[in-house]
Amino acid sequence: MTDILIGVDGGGSKTKVLVADETGWELAEAVGGRSAMGPGRADESAGVIAALVRQAISEAGAEAIRPRVLAAGVAGVGRDIERRALTAALDDLDLADEVIVVGDGDIALSDAFGQGAGIVLISGTGSIAHGRSPNRVTARCGGWGPTFGDEGSGAWIGRKALAIVASAADGREPATALTGAVLTAAQVNEATDLIPWGIAATPKELAALAPVVFNCASSGDVRANALVGLAVEELVLHVRALAISLFGDDRAAVPLALTGGLLQKGSLLRKRLEQRLKSAVPGAVIRATEIVPARGAVSMAKDRLMMPEAAGR
Repeated sequence: MTDILIGVDGGGSKTKVLVADETGWELAEAVGGRSAMGPGRADESAGVIAALVRQAISEAGAEAIRPRVLAAGVAGVGRDIERRALTAALDDLDLADEVIVVGDGDIALSDAFGQGAGIVLISGTGSIAHGRSPNRVTARCGGWGPTFGDEGSGAWIGRKALAIVASAADGREPATALTGAVLTAAQVNEATDLIPWGIAATPKELAALAPVVFNCASSGDVRANALVGLAVEELVLHVRALAISLFGDDRAAVPLALTGGLLQKGSLLRKRLEQRLKSAVPGAVIRATEIVPARGAVSMAKDRLMMPEAAGR
């Protein structure tokens, strides 16, 4: 083994790092906390990534080999200012000969379709959709962040669940099983205790309420079921918008990949989303195999290594 490559998937709840050889064969991995970017968070995000890169390299027994390319797909780098800041922070840590920073959707798209056409929809702590047209035009939809975006994501569902509990406490809505379930999950006693809890909650903590909503929905709670349905509709809009902009028609054959913590195979949200897509985006052809975004980052690193200018180093 003469060269090693690093692939990073940096999300709002966790970060996954893969170490691979120059052929893309995976040697080791490391998983840790969130490294999603935000304004002023470059050093923090880079620190999380660097610690996991060093851990993965140690697991691979490759401490004596300097990585040629590190490709990182990180949530929150959709704006150039955040992408440049994280790139600079990772460069300063001297982790590899070359550092590439792209969005988390880009690496998921890479793993799902390589350089081919398709749309990938991600719903985890946040949400976003990325796509590439048959003539290689790329576009994204959503991913506007936890303050006023990320519709259909875990954090978004968590915020909506808190609002439902507040409405039920006021008598503006009927009683719901979400009240007791959310209070238990937040480890508070009264609905009013959710005020300080919600103010202090991180997107990851809000997203932890999503499974509570799914459990209540599966048990037949009307309000929880309505919230799951609303999340499905929001995610469908992401796919439909890209299907129209990139493929010209939501009835055209559109390769589609689903990934993220809330869209794992067998999940309630995925099942309902797949059912809704049949009528809302009838041309969608859902990819059955699992998407591993960190693997897509490794593929990006490998592609970069094979470029003439990189090979000459």
